Amino acid sequence: MEITWHGLSCFRLTDRGRLTIVSDPYEPVAGEELPKLKADAITISRDEAGYSNVAAVVGAQRGDVRILRGAGEFEMGGVFITGVTMRPEKKRGDNAPRNTVFSYYYDGLNIVNLGQLSFVPTQSQIDALETVDVLLLPVGGGDSLNASQASELVALIEPSIVVPMNFKTAGTSNARKLDGVSKFLKEMGLADAKPQESLKVTKSTLPEDTQVVVLEVK
Repeated sequence: MEITWHGLSCFRLTDRGRLTIVSDPYEPVAGEELPKLKADAITISRDEAGYSNVAAVVGAQRGDVRILRGAGEFEMGGVFITGVTMRPEKKRGDNAPRNTVFSYYYDGLNIVNLGQLSFVPTQSQIDALETVDVLLLPVGGGDSLNASQASELVALIEPSIVVPMNFKTAGTSNARKLDGVSKFLKEMGLADAKPQESLKVTKSTLPEDTQVVVLEVK
């Protein structure tokens, strides 16, 4: 399957003969551009205007695009999708907004998109994600995880591949108040990482040790 990044927490997941999914299509600000995307389904991690620009996505096939919000289990187009709603523990006194984490199961491959998660989940919340093969992880701070929190979460989840998202790029508006990816790479003990156009992965090609893959914005 192939994973393409379109900035912030917006990805397009494609696999021949199976469902095409777009996550968190965002409202452009200050010159940012989100291309017109084709998909069969859209997943929304946080039901706010900034992350649910469904008008930017058109149906890949005939008919309307299926929009998934909140917790639930869905099976369509050869893909099993699970939405898990995560909130901080009340005792933390954290007013973080509700966030839905989506797992996409493509032919035995579990891809987890943390969306706009803004806190480190409890162990029981992490266990609900099961074995994570590819983790789409916010790292730039703002209203989601910062570099230090993201690194901590990688150690807890132990995915095969980590794809950083929601960080500042050349086209990101200053209004987003995001850090660049370099802070996260430093937390992970990496000097640098050459961005790739997309991630093509199957169950048989997963690395033994956790690998960080930085993607270009398409």
